[in-house]
Amino acid sequence: MSVPASTPLGGPESISIRVSIGDDLRALCPRIAVGLVEALVRNDRPAPDLQADIDAALAGFADHPLERIKEHPAIAATRALYRACGKEPNRYRPAAEQLRRRAAQGKGLYRISPLVDLVNLVSLRTGLSIGAFDLDAVDGDAEWGVGRADEPYEAIGRGPFNIGGMPVLRDRRGAFGSPSSDSERTKLRPATVRFLLNINSYAGPDPAVAAIELASGLLRRHADATGIRSAVVR
Repeated sequence: MSVPASTPLGGPESISIRVSIGDDLRALCPRIAVGLVEALVRNDRPAPDLQADIDAALAGFADHPLERIKEHPAIAATRALYRACGKEPNRYRPAAEQLRRRAAQGKGLYRISPLVDLVNLVSLRTGLSIGAFDLDAVDGDAEWGVGRADEPYEAIGRGPFNIGGMPVLRDRRGAFGSPSSDSERTKLRPATVRFLLNINSYAGPDPAVAAIELASGLLRRHADATGIRSAVVR
């Protein structure tokens, strides 16, 4: 992939694959917007300065009441969509809510790899549930829709995961992303070079645009990102 060092926010055509929103999901959430960031990255070496950014974000949640986390606008919108799809958000918590609960309980964030830690930081700071994928493992174009009963899905660190009645992202091989957990098939690995970030905003495009700006800066600082492209799909 040969692209300029940085490409401004553009239309969906600025991303290598086409990501769309299915009519089933759009009917349940007319304000849905999907922010996308694509880049060439490094995930095979430490990012020593990233921990300082994480610690600063965690400090903002010291003594934060657990019951108020679900009231954050982005998290509340995600929970509302779960209910509209037929999923119980207290049982299948969105990833951003999971992260904020850990932070409020003083548990910190899991340290996995520079890219995964960076994505968790963006989700923690914005309240948006964010998918991060090895673009070389995505098979063709992708579409957001509603999960079907018994639809196969292997979640990272969880094994078989029930995505029925949940927003899911599918390519030609099936579902590989959800606001609760990404899949083993497309997960970020030390050898990941082509990176795709998917930012789900269920309350309009503005939160997605802000998250794109935050993520792009962190990718440059901590993952040696080049060729950054971004877009918002509605």
